[in-house]
Amino acid sequence: MKKYLALLLALCMVFALAACGQAAAPAQEAAPAQEAAPAEEPAATGTLKIWVAEAVVDFTKEQVASFMADHPEYAGYTVSVEPVGEGDAASNMLMDVEAGADIFGFPQDQLARLVAADALIPLSDENAAIVAEENDAGSVAAATMAGTVYAYPLTSDNGYFLYYDKSVISDPSTLEGIIADCEAAGKSFYYDLRSGWYMPAFFFGAGCTLTYDTDDSGAFTACNIDYASEAGLGALKALIALHKSPAFVNGSSVSNATNAAAIIDGTWDADAAKELFGENYACAKLPTVEINGTATQLGGFGGFKLLGVKPQTDETKLALCDDLALFLSSGDVQLARYNVVFWGPSNIAAKADPAVQADEALAALGAQLAFTVPQGQYPGEYWSLAEALGDDIIAGKYDTADDAALMEALQNFQDTCISYAG
Repeated sequence: MKKYLALLLALCMVFALAACGQAAAPAQEAAPAQEAAPAEEPAATGTLKIWVAEAVVDFTKEQVASFMADHPEYAGYTVSVEPVGEGDAASNMLMDVEAGADIFGFPQDQLARLVAADALIPLSDENAAIVAEENDAGSVAAATMAGTVYAYPLTSDNGYFLYYDKSVISDPSTLEGIIADCEAAGKSFYYDLRSGWYMPAFFFGAGCTLTYDTDDSGAFTACNIDYASEAGLGALKALIALHKSPAFVNGSSVSNATNAAAIIDGTWDADAAKELFGENYACAKLPTVEINGTATQLGGFGGFKLLGVKPQTDETKLALCDDLALFLSSGDVQLARYNVVFWGPSNIAAKADPAVQADEALAALGAQLAFTVPQGQYPGEYWSLAEALGDDIIAGKYDTADDAALMEALQNFQDTCISYAG
């Protein structure tokens, strides 16, 4: 029994020592869990399509390549540039927005229809502020509807102004002075009185309005016109007085002008005007004209090229579209585009560049655009109606008419314009 007791005691001591040894052993720290390396999000990929006029396709491709090289965050996108003129681009977008380009150039008179068709997404507040700050007021107004900026201005170069022979015209600032100089020299003054595009120079200058509203389908819903007014009467009288001058010739094409000392035309005829007037070539904004006893600056329509972005479902692609459109419409790119294809910039800094300032035609147009309104949508019948009014003036129908008869003619014109809407 003693023998078993001793054995049991020895075993207990062994277990006790073993337990003490475990307690004294240094604690082993658990190996930290390996953090999984964050999975890199795959770079966004996709395609982006741009439509621009054929004349600037190669230029645009070069600018896009430069932009993409500077923006590796968009490296997963492939950008194509296709030749689709501004007018066709707008028509194509209106037919099928989904199949249309992501970025596209268009003329300002298509803005309302494109907005109604959900073919344009408004600019971000940041980009809209940049556009408003960096571009001339006319182009910003052309890109804006109901207080919202929907496009990026590209140009301010479509409108009309005065080309003249400075050896004949001593002072191009007043129509009365121009006509007097032309009559004294036996020279001609050209103005397209029959055109619904040129004729508003007198009415808009006098303060009249003639615009149309459209619905989502592009149908004309209302006409905003006040030609049958004292201002309109004064404008009509000024047109009648102009036609009575022996110096007046109806027309607006320098290439077709003969014996001209002055002509109201656009930048597209600058080379022809230089050839016609030679060393006496000069340009100026439109002159003033006496309307209701006041020297009134002639106005008219202004035309602008705009760059639009269609709505996108992918936020990264939308960011690319906006960044790229802002770049392509920036001052540096506008100036580079002028140097290649002579499109007149809307960007204020680009317009101030010596090369642009040295372009007499663009400088004159730039001065005139401050007095114009962007051309909107007009029914086809309007152009024929304006032509008919111009024909009546040239034919002398109103040469001896009193104010009542002239107001009646204006009221008929106004009522007919209104009849084209709704």
